[in-house]
Amino acid sequence: MPKISLIIGSAPDAVRARDWDRSAFTDIVAINNAWAVRPDWDYLIHPDDFPEGRLPDSPSPRFASIITSAEFVPAQNLFGGFVYAGGTMAFTAGYWALKALKPDIIAFLGCDMVYPANAPTHFYGVGTADPLRNDVTLRDLKAKSARLFAQALRHGTLCLNLSELPVTRLALPRVTLPLIERLTSARIKAIRAKFRSAIDDTSMENAIRLESELGYFVQNGRYWESISDFDGVSLSKIDGHWRSSVRNIPNSAFPSDFCGARGSKVVSPPVEIERFP
Repeated sequence: MPKISLIIGSAPDAVRARDWDRSAFTDIVAINNAWAVRPDWDYLIHPDDFPEGRLPDSPSPRFASIITSAEFVPAQNLFGGFVYAGGTMAFTAGYWALKALKPDIIAFLGCDMVYPANAPTHFYGVGTADPLRNDVTLRDLKAKSARLFAQALRHGTLCLNLSELPVTRLALPRVTLPLIERLTSARIKAIRAKFRSAIDDTSMENAIRLESELGYFVQNGRYWESISDFDGVSLSKIDGHWRSSVRNIPNSAFPSDFCGARGSKVVSPPVEIERFP
């Protein structure tokens, strides 16, 4: 049986997951307030400054775990650290799941990092646009998405985006729940191989080499305490390589690679999706 981890954020369409069949997912990871979307989450991951009053009164009935910086900082450090990976929880949750859960697929929902001016920004109303803050690690969210996608693929995990919002800054290939529900281990292996063959290895290797040469690594994860040590121009150059590494990646998981129970193809609903730059 495939190992598929669902990561739920707080974007408005996160509520779509409330009625989803649990059997499609091996694990459910809730970021911050997303524990309120459904009661059967397995992991709640939040930063150290998350208000205690917003935590659930009691854990999920599924022997749930609370994941804090004690767990996610070492995990993200294994993949280069916060300066290169991006200092916001959508990416942190992805790298933590990659290390701790080792799934075949990480499927994101509610992690679009888009904040309209005249509409709810979160499923619970209006919240803080944390990923858009003035932070040298978050200047190019699509490049950070590309990095997560490529790094995960190197470690045998495919990252996909379940969002149906028309715009997203989590620039991962789109997928639908019906497609997820019909996946087999063999099909995942085939799709993963096709995506892996589309990665520009030269660009990826250049990005990894530049990261190593710069050596921007903060062991305790508190990179903002050393922010003056990081050169934005150099980081933008690295971001450019990560963007280039995925320029040939399709904007959605191939419908032809997903078949229904009787062999009929399952077609994704029409959604305006921005292709990888």
